[in-house]
Amino acid sequence: MRFEDMEVWKKSSRLSVDIYRHLVDLRDYGFKDQITRSGLSIPSNIAEGFGRATDKDKRNFLNYAKGSCAELRTQIYIGIEIGYISSEVGKEWIKETKNISSMLTGLMKYLRF
Repeated sequence: MRFEDMEVWKKSSRLSVDIYRHLVDLRDYGFKDQITRSGLSIPSNIAEGFGRATDKDKRNFLNYAKGSCAELRTQIYIGIEIGYISSEVGKEWIKETKNISSMLTGLMKYLRF
């Protein structure tokens, strides 16, 4: 299975790109760096996991991706609260992170068998 063909990798990559594009003009470089790194970490960990030889290694990296997804969701909530992210955009991103997280959980369960 190639990570490029996986829907969870595609969704998380698109979300990461959307975050970068949306925050391109944000001058709070600390916040921007943190949230873009969290978003980028999700598809990166999926890819790294599928570059590993064992299902156990794959699950570990998928778990890291899931953790990054939770971190990203937290930063989105904060970004909405401080006015860096519009409520409309933020709600869509939160929905996406929840969907991605669920997909990762399903994939980790599948790899246990």
